[in-house]
Amino acid sequence: MKNTKTQLLQIIQKNAAEEHTEWLQSKIIKIVTETSTKDLYLTYSLIASKFKLGDSLELNIDAVELQSYLELQKANLQQIARIYLLTSVLESNPEFFKDKVANIIQVADTGELETFLKFLVLLPNAEDFKFVAVDALRTNIATVFDAIYVHNPYPALYFDDQQWNQMFLKAAFMDRDLTMFHSIDSKANKDLARIISDYAHERWAAGRAINPYFWRPVSNYIEGVLADDMQRLLKSKNKEENKAAALCCYNSNKVEAQKMLEQYPSLLQQLKENKLTWDTLKD
Repeated sequence: MKNTKTQLLQIIQKNAAEEHTEWLQSKIIKIVTETSTKDLYLTYSLIASKFKLGDSLELNIDAVELQSYLELQKANLQQIARIYLLTSVLESNPEFFKDKVANIIQVADTGELETFLKFLVLLPNAEDFKFVAVDALRTNIATVFDAIYVHNPYPALYFDDQQWNQMFLKAAFMDRDLTMFHSIDSKANKDLARIISDYAHERWAAGRAINPYFWRPVSNYIEGVLADDMQRLLKSKNKEENKAAALCCYNSNKVEAQKMLEQYPSLLQQLKENKLTWDTLKD
């Protein structure tokens, strides 16, 4: 997303009182000119009193991708003002302000932390703040965890396989909506496929159900035990499990998986006609 700072300023100018927009810009100039840590922290804190949470937003900007992302994350004016402030100081002097922004994140309350996580991808040198995203994987606060995984491109861009796998498994353990991951197919990996199979066997042994969408990352690893898992799902009396296995096999690069699916012509036909997709799995 290019020219993020300029686009965020346009949104603020369209939606905030002129005096508050001028106040924020004057503060940023002072912070940057004087490299003032004190003014950065104070301005960040005072944004809550200048930009209200409940105001409806006009998001008509030139950057379509940015606009779509802000809409998807239900951004409010206060969040946009804070991200604009942090983006401005980080662009002006990343070496000096990086640690200062990190300090703000470390003392953030739950609501502020959710903002950082949702819009972390918009910050300059966003990878510098990977620690806050990884730390969010340990939380038991659903809204904080949702902020890092729901429609969020940051993990796909910066997490390694181990971190991604931890996030995916945590979402399953917390019974979150597994359809909300960004780039779930491109982040699939062999270790995750094995972990998914192991977890499924534990659930089956305990007589517990498994979210059919949980199987999506295994498509290109269907062999051995996972091939047996697909056979079990295809033979299940649960139609959603039948569909999940069919989708995994249809999208697989394994010949065994493709041959397995051929034994279920009705499902194969639905897949070929695009009537069965991961988006329609539970229809």
